[in-house]
Amino acid sequence: MKRLILLAGALSLTGCEVSSDFLQRMETQPRYSYYEESDFWADGRAMRMPPEHTVSRQRPVGNPALTTGRLNGQFVVDMPIELNQAVLARGQKRYNIVCAQCHGVLGDGNSVVAENMALRLPPSLIDLQDKPNGHFYAAIAEGYGVMPSFSGEIDIQDRWAIVAYVRALQTARKSGAAAPAGAQPPEENR
Repeated sequence: MKRLILLAGALSLTGCEVSSDFLQRMETQPRYSYYEESDFWADGRAMRMPPEHTVSRQRPVGNPALTTGRLNGQFVVDMPIELNQAVLARGQKRYNIVCAQCHGVLGDGNSVVAENMALRLPPSLIDLQDKPNGHFYAAIAEGYGVMPSFSGEIDIQDRWAIVAYVRALQTARKSGAAAPAGAQPPEENR
């Protein structure tokens, strides 16, 4: 048992700061910063240029209205996707999974999470009817205020489906009609 304890102690020491070329820690390894000069490369630059015809992964490719929610620097007003019942159903499903926790099932900003937010309450999406569709898309893709970006969780088509569903919630509330099917919380949660 003593040998096991000594072995565990010796292994834990390997995580300590050691000034050795063999046990070099990552944060102390030699490296170059951006735009720093380098003796290694013939052009003297440490930062390398990407190969020709390389497409940046950070810049969306295709119709900017579809991929960014903006066209010529302005939020798009019209939906760049075809709206149908399947899109609204998909938007409702994704909204209920990702958005309803903060913005509420009805989009009015009333939710359990919102009750516990001290810094800033999520806005009522119903009150934002004057915002263009691209505004909602950009908020989902890029984040807005304390809301983080959901671009990693929600793909482009689903972002637009959520925007379409939010518009359906707004229209239903504005007209005084019942919210879209399934938007009402179950009776036991009211």
